[in-house]
Amino acid sequence: IFLFIIFGATSKAAPAGFAGIGIGFGLFIIHLFGIMVSGASVNPARSLGPALIVGGTALGQVWLYILAPVIGAVLAALAWKYLFADTAAA
Repeated sequence: IFLFIIFGATSKAAPAGFAGIGIGFGLFIIHLFGIMVSGASVNPARSLGPALIVGGTALGQVWLYILAPVIGAVLAALAWKYLFADTAAA
């Protein structure tokens, strides 16, 4: 979802100079609701650091916090390209 916000805010059809507002607000909303789910670990490095210190189960699960954003980013880029790229360039 966050990449859709970034793609939309930075597309040629979006008003120039306002991308930061949309992206910042999107990140705020993600953190607002994500804190209840995962502690709002939007940045994989934020998950890796504490997992290295704590070890154990946290370190065993950190692969998901690294792999899932990569898969999500690839899927979002493909979806944007095939669903919205033509309309956003207009």
